[in-house]
Formats: sequence, structure tokens, C-alpha cells
Amino acid sequence: MPTIHHTAIVDRNADLAYDVQVGPFSIIGPQVKIGRGTVVGSHCVLEGKTSIGEFNKVHHHVMLGQIPQDLKFRGENSALEVGDHNEFREFTTVHIGTDNGGGITRIGSHNLIMVNAHIAHDCHVADHCVLSNNVMLAGHVLVEDHAVLAGGLGVQHFATIGRNAFVAGLSGVVHDVPPFMMAKGDPARPRAINAIGLSRHQFEPETVAALKKACTLLFGGKSPSQAAALEQVEAEFGEDRCIQELIDFVRRSSNAPNGRHLEALRADNKREAQPR
Repeated sequence: MPTIHHTAIVDRNADLAYDVQVGPFSIIGPQVKIGRGTVVGSHCVLEGKTSIGEFNKVHHHVMLGQIPQDLKFRGENSALEVGDHNEFREFTTVHIGTDNGGGITRIGSHNLIMVNAHIAHDCHVADHCVLSNNVMLAGHVLVEDHAVLAGGLGVQHFATIGRNAFVAGLSGVVHDVPPFMMAKGDPARPRAINAIGLSRHQFEPETVAALKKACTLLFGGKSPSQAAALEQVEAEFGEDRCIQELIDFVRRSSNAPNGRHLEALRADNKREAQPR
């Protein structure tokens, strides 16, 4: 049976695996499902239609599955899905999805979500990502595999952080951040390749060299236009899969009205926000 501290409140309809541990004064709602090996600390609140996988660590004062901070939310049957081997540090908050965003907030596996981070409704965080202290994701944000977001970073709604990207602390992301790049500033812009991250994940030297040249051409400000730079990068390095991924990403973002590809795809029902 699960190990539940006598001061915790766990709804009898909650589905907890046999070895789940729940700490003092935590509250777990009726629609919550928690997989084996997961540990929930003290003073946590897990509610809503929330599914948590295996071997997650939920530290003290974490809140998962709360309703969105979205005035269009009308209590629809939306959810939060969490994979395996994630670590949620103290005071993390993650909200369920909304109809306008597909109904699901999703967090993959092997992610580290640090103190006081916030993941809003309909965000998708992939695998092996790091969200540092006080990172704030607005609604509908996509964070791809192995992305690292440094402390105090704010990300605007519908933005995408590409895989293996690094965004410096105290930056403000208002446009998509391309994969493999290091971005910083307010607004955050690509400054160089994410050399440390690419080295840690053992990218081939030829690919790293090509990405470095592509970064200079695309974001160095010396090309007459980004379209021309994309053509040159594709002509020189287009056979490299990572370069092609970068080119496709930049083209999608460049064609979006606000530099955020997902915003161009939004399925917004245009309901006017009304106070609840």
C-alpha cells in the first residue's frame, strides 16, 4: 500500500501505485493518478485531472493540476500529463490545459523543474529539459528536448524553445528560439551556438562547425536578408540533418506574424474574456 502521512488528505478515488509516498499536510484530489516510485513531499497540492508517471520527485509546496490563469477557462474537462523521472523542486506550479490549447498541459520525462518555476496551461515540455529557478512559461509554450532555461527567464505565450537550445537568465523570450542556439537579452535573440550543450550531447564536430557557420550567416546581421542567408546555409550545409532542422525552424518562425510559429496555428474560439 502507499505510504501516506497521517496528516495528508488523499481522496479515496485517487489512484496511487503501491509504493507511492505522500508527505505531511499534502492534498491529493479524486482525479489524480500517480505511478510507482513517485515521492510527494509535504504541503503539496495535486488536483484536477492529473496523471503523474513513475519515479517522479515532487518536493515540498509543489502545486500540480490547478485551474489555468486564463479568463476564457470555463471549467472544461482538461488535464495535466506528467511522464517519468521528473523532479519538481519547491513551489513549482503547473496548470491543466484549456479547450483552446488542446486540453492538455504535458511534461515529458527526465526534466528538472527548479524552485518557483511556473508552467502555464497548454504548455508542452519535452524530455531532458532544465527549467531553472523562477522560470515563467506563459500559456501554449513548447520547450523541446534538452533545452535549458536559466533563472528568471520569462517566455511569452505560443513561443517555442528549440531542442538543445540555451536561454540565458533574466531574458525575455518573445520570439521562437532556434534549436542548438544560445539566446539572451530582452527580447532574447540568438548570439552563438550552444557550444557547451552540444559538446555534452556529443554532437559530431562537423555538425558543430556547420552550426557555427550557420549561426553567423543567419543571426550575425551581415547577410542582405534572412531569406538569402537561409538559401546560402542550405546550399552549403543542407545535407546535415541538424542544419536542415534549423533551416525549417527559422523559416516557420519567420513566416509567423509575431515570430512565434505556434501562434499562427492557434485554434482560438475568440470568446471574449469575462470575469469568473
